This record gives sequence, structure tokens and C-alpha cells, in this order.
Amino acid sequence: MTDAPLSRPLQAASVPAEGLDIEVVASPEEREAVAALNDVLSVESLVARLHVRPFGSDGLEVSGSVQAQTTRTCVVTLEPFEEAVREDVSVRFSPRAAPVGGEQDVDEDGPDPLVGGVVDLGAVTSEFFTLGLDPYPRKPGAAFELEEGGAGAESPFAILRRLSPNGSDER
Repeated sequence: MTDAPLSRPLQAASVPAEGLDIEVVASPEEREAVAALNDVLSVESLVARLHVRPFGSDGLEVSGSVQAQTTRTCVVTLEPFEEAVREDVSVRFSPRAAPVGGEQDVDEDGPDPLVGGVVDLGAVTSEFFTLGLDPYPRKPGAAFELEEGGAGAESPFAILRRLSPNGSDER
């Protein structure tokens, strides 16, 4: 159905009125693909606990959470470290949602398109995993420290002023 690294299709018609509780557990191969897609060193675990229930006359509402254990690279030290990811899931799907790339404006809170009566809970899991990643991951305790020059160090702005067309420090 999809080329996504994690796929768990669910037919909307198979969801009873009271809803379904579904757990998506990524296999080692799927975790490896999700890690590569997100430029993460590794994903040790990736689990979504979701509740799917009917929305409107022919849509679905998915709620729950995505939890993962990852190994990331610290943006300060460039060392690997473990990071826990937890992201709440809340998304609605409807066959009447605006088409992707359509001419009409899409309400930010409106439902996502339900195509062919199927929602891919693996894709939802992967998407919310990505949303839960810190864009600037830092190892606990890592702090960026700017090296200060000695007492005689020249300001970068003083150097730029010397390079200006008039070459003076005067204004």
C-alpha cells in the first residue's frame, strides 16, 4: 500500500462504534528504516498505543501516544546519547478532507484525508515519532561555551570596521 518505513493499514469500515485499541510495535527492520528517515543513530524501541474510533459518518479519529527510545548525536559534543521520545497523538481522518495540493485552503485543525477507506497507523506512528524528536538534541549536561579571548583580544566588530570601505573606527 505504501513505501513508508512503517505500515499498518486499517480499514475504516472494520472499526466498531466503540472503537478499537491498537498497539503498533515496530520491528527491528522498521526501526532501522525510521532511524534512517529521521537521521537518528538508532531507534531501540518504537511503540504506539492508539485508540481508533469512528468520526462523523465515515471518518476515523486516532488518539493515544507514541513512545520510543533512541540514540541521538548531541549537537554540542557530537557524542551519542540516549533520548526518550513521547508524543501525544490526536488526528482525524475523513474522506471529505481537502485534497493534498488542492486549490482550497485547508483548515489547520481539519481532518486529514482518508483515502480508499484506509488509515495507515504505521504512518501515523512514524509521523508522530518525527514530531516528538528534539530538533537540536543535547546530551544531558552538555553546554555550549564560547571561548573567550585574552584581555587583548580584538572584537570581531572591530575587525569588520577596519574592513569597511572608509577603514576607520569613527562614525
